[in-house]
Amino acid sequence: MATNILTISNPNFENECKKIHDSFEDFNQLIPFLTSRTQHERQQIRETYKAIYGEDFRSLLQKYESGFSPMTYSALSMLILDPHERDAIVSMEALEQDVTNFKVLVEIFVGRKSSHILLIKQAYQKLFRRQLDQDIINLEPPHPYQKILVALSTSHKSHHVDVSQHIAKCDARRLYETGEGGRGAIEEAVVLEILSKRSIPQLKLTISSYKHIYGHAYSKSLKRGNYGEFEKALKMMVKCISDPPNHYAKILYTSIKGATSQKATLVQVLVSRAEVDMDEIQRLFKKKYGKELIDVICESIPCGDYKDFLVSLAARTTSTVLLQK
Repeated sequence: MATNILTISNPNFENECKKIHDSFEDFNQLIPFLTSRTQHERQQIRETYKAIYGEDFRSLLQKYESGFSPMTYSALSMLILDPHERDAIVSMEALEQDVTNFKVLVEIFVGRKSSHILLIKQAYQKLFRRQLDQDIINLEPPHPYQKILVALSTSHKSHHVDVSQHIAKCDARRLYETGEGGRGAIEEAVVLEILSKRSIPQLKLTISSYKHIYGHAYSKSLKRGNYGEFEKALKMMVKCISDPPNHYAKILYTSIKGATSQKATLVQVLVSRAEVDMDEIQRLFKKKYGKELIDVICESIPCGDYKDFLVSLAARTTSTVLLQK
């Protein structure tokens, strides 16, 4: 029944899936076919293709693999996934790197709703037969980011939906007293308790209250006194929560200008933020670096299908997505 409803309500997807399937040697049409769609539409395309041909759309991509560069093929494969599947794979890859990419994990835990975090954990277990939380805890050698990630994971399980100005002010004062307003190094236990008990919106309000009460951002206070690895990790998390567009504008620029190993981060940001705040990210990107995001991509990435993919993906804006919802 679900298949019939899908086919009736989205006849163009059926026609386009057949066209793509029957002419898979025409590599050039696949990039605009996928990047011009919203996440919801790509999910419907994937379902429609499976209903028609009995196989996942990713199987079709394997036929295209030889026609694309490895980076483009990998990017297209990630693009077609459901968001929670993609985040599960990204999390696993971050954990499996020689040097764990804690920043990507933090971005996921602070940038997704609790319902989505649950789906990520379920997908992670299904794909890799392991528990994401346990894999984070078991990392060796121990790292301050682990404590923060465990606390954030706990907050997603237990927090209240509503935010409270009173709680935000109280937590801001506690952060001050255990940090720049206290003596010596920051009290990690107090910070981790707050992180584990508050939702991301509540933490964002706390960070805002801190600046309102004390006249400067909480992240700036972390530079003072005994600034260690925990404070460094906490500062990254705070910036990601308090000002995501600015955070991701910096990430995009670094990824474009950085080594080849950083290009995967570029795709992750473009895909994960495309329907969230990419308009604002691109506005801040131009303000910070004096050029449009697409122009920097064109200047920095060699010509080829990967460049075409990035330009096409970056061209999508939040306003376009909102119109289609």
